[in-house]
Amino acid sequence: MDVEYAAGDDAEDHRFRFTAMASPCEVRLAGLPRALATAHAEIAIAEVRRVEHKYSRYRPDSIVSRINAAAGSGAAVEVDAETSQLLDFAAQLNALSEGRFDITSGVLRRAWDFRSARIPTPYALAEAVAQIGWPRVQRTPETVVLPDAGMEIDFGGFGKEYAADRAAALLERDGAASGIVNLGGDLRVLGPRPDGSAWSIGIQHPRAPERAIASIRLARGALATSGDYERFFEVDGKRYCHILNPATGWPVQGWQSISVVAPLCVAAGAMSTIALLHEDAAPAFLAGQQVAWLGVDRNGDVIRHGLPV
Repeated sequence: MDVEYAAGDDAEDHRFRFTAMASPCEVRLAGLPRALATAHAEIAIAEVRRVEHKYSRYRPDSIVSRINAAAGSGAAVEVDAETSQLLDFAAQLNALSEGRFDITSGVLRRAWDFRSARIPTPYALAEAVAQIGWPRVQRTPETVVLPDAGMEIDFGGFGKEYAADRAAALLERDGAASGIVNLGGDLRVLGPRPDGSAWSIGIQHPRAPERAIASIRLARGALATSGDYERFFEVDGKRYCHILNPATGWPVQGWQSISVVAPLCVAAGAMSTIALLHEDAAPAFLAGQQVAWLGVDRNGDVIRHGLPV
């Protein structure tokens, strides 16, 4: 397993670094001897890789790729209970967000080329938007059908967060009580440091990736951040990011980043992404969800709600 080990703050603080889902990742475990921490971390990392292999749209043998390959054929693709539950979750998020969170919206990447920094033509954008529509997906608990050729689903909107929760669940099952699963900045805290204190988690500066713009103290639960800085380009001083409104096909505007604290990483990640999709109405949406959050607005000002200063 391609994992780098690094010591933490003391002899029983262990950090296991690896790459998954195109992101730098880490399992950090405290209050355990190294051999036991290593055994726990190996199980957790294997679970992250299992989730990645099963649901990556980049792997032709993944369930997501099989579903997408059958689009427009009328063929029903069988899914297991885990996949069916994730599709249920996608349906809940689509309803909660009034259609803003749509796992069929990944087709917009056909129009937006962030590597070439090219704004799509109106025709290309309209063509991609026409392929979007979660309500058109046909499902039973055991099968899924994408009715139109060219439709796709993509679990990228919550895949890392789900993997973090799954890894944390296995660590908790095996008795790990202090540590963090961090997958590309979306993380799940197992419990406080061995001395009972909270972990201090830095929030990446959306305009200076080597710096933190703020920190959040967290003893357990999850934290996830969505922002306009992961994939983007600028034209004439305007930033175009990869978080796209499925109704219009255009990138969101209004916030540089939003971080949300929730009991589960999938919930924190979904809330942060949906908040960005609400643009100026993000604070009202988050207030309705009764979650603590930290946002960096379009001017770079930090706004905290429900978090200690």
